[in-house]
Amino acid sequence: MSKSLYISATEARSGKSAIVLGIMHLLRANLQRVAVFRPVISDPVNGGKDHDIDLMLRHFKLDQEYDQAYGYTLSEARRLLNSGQEAWLLESILNKFKELEKNYDFVLCEGTDYIGGNAAMEFEINVSIVSNLGCPVMLIVNGLNKTESDLVDSTQRTISLFEERGLEVMGLIVNRARPNLPDTVLEDITAKTKTSHPLLAYAIPDDKRLGNPTIHDVIKWLDASVLYGHGRLDTQVDNFVTAAMHITNFLKYIREGSLIITPGDRMDIILASISSRQSSSYDNIAGIVLTGGIQPSETVHRLIEGWTGVPLPILIVDDHTYKATQILQSLHGTIDPEHPAKIASAIGLFESRVNIEELRKRLVTTESKKITPFMFEYNLIEKAKAPRRHIVLPEGTSDRIIQATEILQRRNVVDITLLGAPETIQAQASNLGVKLNGAQCVNPSDSPQFEHYAEHYFEARKHKGIRMEDARDRMMDPTYFGTMMVQTGDADGMVSGSITTTAQTIRPAFEFIKTKPDASIVSSVFLMCMGDRVVCFGDCAVNPKPDAQQLAEIALNSAETARLFGIAPYVAMLSYSTGGSGTGADVEKVVEATAIARQLANERGLDIPIEGPLQYDAAVDPDVARTKMPNSDVAGHATVFIFPDLNTGNNTYKAVQRSVPGSTAIGPVLQGLNKPVNDLSRGCRVRDIVNTVAITAIQAQTKKDA
Repeated sequence: MSKSLYISATEARSGKSAIVLGIMHLLRANLQRVAVFRPVISDPVNGGKDHDIDLMLRHFKLDQEYDQAYGYTLSEARRLLNSGQEAWLLESILNKFKELEKNYDFVLCEGTDYIGGNAAMEFEINVSIVSNLGCPVMLIVNGLNKTESDLVDSTQRTISLFEERGLEVMGLIVNRARPNLPDTVLEDITAKTKTSHPLLAYAIPDDKRLGNPTIHDVIKWLDASVLYGHGRLDTQVDNFVTAAMHITNFLKYIREGSLIITPGDRMDIILASISSRQSSSYDNIAGIVLTGGIQPSETVHRLIEGWTGVPLPILIVDDHTYKATQILQSLHGTIDPEHPAKIASAIGLFESRVNIEELRKRLVTTESKKITPFMFEYNLIEKAKAPRRHIVLPEGTSDRIIQATEILQRRNVVDITLLGAPETIQAQASNLGVKLNGAQCVNPSDSPQFEHYAEHYFEARKHKGIRMEDARDRMMDPTYFGTMMVQTGDADGMVSGSITTTAQTIRPAFEFIKTKPDASIVSSVFLMCMGDRVVCFGDCAVNPKPDAQQLAEIALNSAETARLFGIAPYVAMLSYSTGGSGTGADVEKVVEATAIARQLANERGLDIPIEGPLQYDAAVDPDVARTKMPNSDVAGHATVFIFPDLNTGNNTYKAVQRSVPGSTAIGPVLQGLNKPVNDLSRGCRVRDIVNTVAITAIQAQTKKDA
């Protein structure tokens, strides 16, 4: 079976980039070292990099140099062909490909873009290159505006041409297809096409979110400068409106996602456009492009700068209005590393329409035995999807929470409820250029469940002297309300803490969710993705000075959490002493905790290797372990590290996170509660929120299964 795949389009604007992104995502989830290779790239604009190579290298953090990822530019390839040097062209490309194949688990190759003006020549280049490389082929067919018979006929002809050259066509993807494309189209293609192997065939519908440009794209296309709205450049552009008429007529043409193009001295259009963005009577425009290099007057600048809540981007270009409009007519959207939501949309759409397991079996011969951070995060997302769970996010107006919600919804990971005034959340999402894609927005005080939750809280806490008025006050707090949603089963889990403290996040859970019957303490672990493995660090977030009994509970709970996420637990009880090499109260606490943990594990029927006390080097380094504790099953192979106190644990996880190249800390993951509630760091990134929600969903799956 081949260690490579050649993705070849049949014409321009087929959405090939999104397919390459989806397949690379699949490969990176199963293989440690994957390379991207484009034998021939389009001639770079202004000396820039090839878009797709740059996207793959940056988004997937591939460990290869840009120059290794392509052979020739299209103009270079043409010159060699026209001068009779086809053999040299193919040999040079093959040498580069073979060098990558030798050093990587898989090489994903991508064909030309068909924007060079000679489609027949590019087709021949692709066929010749594939013949020389020997890769199986995945064909990308552009389904936009094509009839069913056109799709069947053109696809059959293309596959036949490849097969006649002795090439293996592994499969095809009809991309940008109409949503109601009958299944019979793919059935006709596979039934009528004779290939050496069963043909994989999928159809992916056209999605405006991928094909339409963003303000980022407009800036690059027009070489524009940003006057206002630097934080709103991901806003999608759905249509263009050239404003040259009086505002009473101009306003009739505004639609959702309109980009207004107008001379920079048309103050009336500028102010009317901003006013329309503030008005609920008009659709939300995407932004404004001011032409002619004319900036608004100083007085208008002052007015805009002082206009509270003006979210839309305002750009300026030197070109006159007609030229700018003409340039924008050929603008198309791209998927860039700076657009995480667009990347999530592309991957989510790919995974929803392609049989991932079927494709994986054809592509991946042997899975990597090592786990990279990317593999681990991919598996988190995939595991969280089924069975689908409902997660509540109390910090509904937080920018990062809203952005994470868009990504989670686009990838169909979980159902989400955001807490806060719906109109405020929607306005904030609009300001960010974010689509909530069906996430629920609930204001606790307006919820039909408010009184029921207050009564539930009152019954749970009246023994503490809580009055009904106090219970209602508590339920006004989104964190209490969200926790009660989990407690009553209206949500499966909760994630909070991006703008609140750990204490604020977990206090309600302590009050009425409480700990599991076999747990005496709530603790935490960080899932540490380091290079090619994932381990657990606990407790680094909750308990300042656990005693021996608590440390033993933390060890067992951490081992169970490790197993939940596919990590075989080998538990190291850490100390400044290994075995009997040191003395002191702190060492004795770890000795006692190790004994208690082993006894509890035995009583509960848990097969968990536990060793302690161990120094960190003896826990991770087999050579050190052979010297300090030679007969241990854990020393040198630990996967779960239990720190003696919060001071040591918190500092160690942050030191590892910041100093070990390529490491990622996911968490903290709370453990010991009856139902899943998880805390975020106030410095968390959007990616951290997405991972924590996925973790919470997986915990919720386990709770319901139990």
